[in-house]
Amino acid sequence: MDAAESGQRIIVGVDGSESSVDALRHAARLASALAVPLEAVVVWSYPPLATTGAMQTWSPEQEAHTTLDAAITSAFGDDPPPLGRRVIAGPTAPTLIRESSGAGMLVLGSRGHGGFVGLLLGSVSTACAQYAACPVLIVHSPRQAA
Repeated sequence: MDAAESGQRIIVGVDGSESSVDALRHAARLASALAVPLEAVVVWSYPPLATTGAMQTWSPEQEAHTTLDAAITSAFGDDPPPLGRRVIAGPTAPTLIRESSGAGMLVLGSRGHGGFVGLLLGSVSTACAQYAACPVLIVHSPRQAA
């Protein structure tokens, strides 16, 4: 049984935000140090008020793939470490919590896109910290100077 099958892989939730890119970098350092697989995951869903016309010209699943590729490039340039890439349909927090059952660690940024900027933790990271089936590491990005 390899490390991925034994639940030792590190999953990092990515949404394209600066915080999730920082989490991806941190997760890569941990995976390398621990010699375990790294998997970057983007979760997507259809917006609740999406119209049929909008859905003919826009694909949230394709946007999720683009977001994942852009985040990996932002984090590592043209030389990313070995990592799995997954795009999963579903509500973000419940999907990451479900995925955590087969992981050694779930790594998230402290705040993603959306929500209230002033919150210490986003709703997804809070829910995952409470309910994930593995340890959760929430990476706080350094504050930018005012």
